Amino acid sequence: MTAIPSFTGDANPYGGGDPYADYRTADFPFTQYADLADRRLGAGVIAANDEFFAQRENLLVPEPAEFDPEHFGHKGKIMDGWETRRRRGACADHPWPTAEDHDWALVRLGAPGVIRGIVVDTAHFRGNYPQAVSVEGTCVPGSPSPEELLGDDVKWTTLVPRTAVGGHAANGFAVAAEQCFTHLRVNQHPDGGIARLRVHGEVVPDPAWLEALGTFDVVALENGGRAEDASNFFYSPASNTIQPGRSRKMDDGWETRRRRDQGHDWIRYRLAAQAQVRALEIDTAYLKGNSAGWASVSVKDGEDGDWQEILPRTRLQPDTNHRFVLPAPAVGTHARVDIFPDGGISRLRLFGSLTPEGTSRLAARHQELGG
Repeated sequence: MTAIPSFTGDANPYGGGDPYADYRTADFPFTQYADLADRRLGAGVIAANDEFFAQRENLLVPEPAEFDPEHFGHKGKIMDGWETRRRRGACADHPWPTAEDHDWALVRLGAPGVIRGIVVDTAHFRGNYPQAVSVEGTCVPGSPSPEELLGDDVKWTTLVPRTAVGGHAANGFAVAAEQCFTHLRVNQHPDGGIARLRVHGEVVPDPAWLEALGTFDVVALENGGRAEDASNFFYSPASNTIQPGRSRKMDDGWETRRRRDQGHDWIRYRLAAQAQVRALEIDTAYLKGNSAGWASVSVKDGEDGDWQEILPRTRLQPDTNHRFVLPAPAVGTHARVDIFPDGGISRLRLFGSLTPEGTSRLAARHQELGG
């Protein structure tokens, strides 16, 4: 795997102009995976020990952090992130915080999953970022309260050991723990501010829940589906097409650049497990002058299976949800939507149910990962 770049130390004081001009970042290999801490999936920051200068909820805002040098309030500079007060020592003879002093926030993931990488973003925190961060994870079923998560009986696994970070930088960490997590504890040592938190990984659905549902969207991100690859990511990620709910604005879907050749664009998906697909939806909500002109959908069973078209090339209308009932169930583990010639769709839904083989494999993986 490519080495993860490391950023440490202060950034320069803001000197005017574009505040992101000197922002330190890199291409992290794990960002191909979905953000399990996405608010659209139901993630939330459910508690923090201190949020004196800036609220903990800012950590999961989907947009990049903003900076207004003139924005001050009664408590001081207002930052777009989570920022705690400065820690102090116990007495005048030792005014410095101890090595163990730290602030923490509890994050509920939007969906249980295996974490492949974490980004702790300190954008605009140039001289007030934490000296180091650490991240722990746990798997607790149901909807535990903060008090329950902080109880002595909850086992936490270190995902990111205490590591020095840099100010005004995207600090990325690859995670190797091959198990399922539902909650994180994000620690900053000893205090400071973090702008954004991104938790990239693979959703691990509960097979008992899916079995109880019977028929469900077998490609949905929250049910364990995944956008594996796409021909073009110019305007927006392909994973938007399997997010919960309908799109609410144009960039909440998938849109490609304009083609100037005779080709077409596509997305390839992995389903929750082997499933029988019986109906599908292709939504072009908010794509009015840039929706795909036509689309087709295919499925295949297994990595080496052959693609079988289940929806032939069909005309799409702008800003419209299109529904199709299949003449016979189609069995597969993967799906592909092809759009012609370019443009975009906002959502793809594949409604069906798991096969006995799909249920068995999903249950085995769920047990293996400790879900």
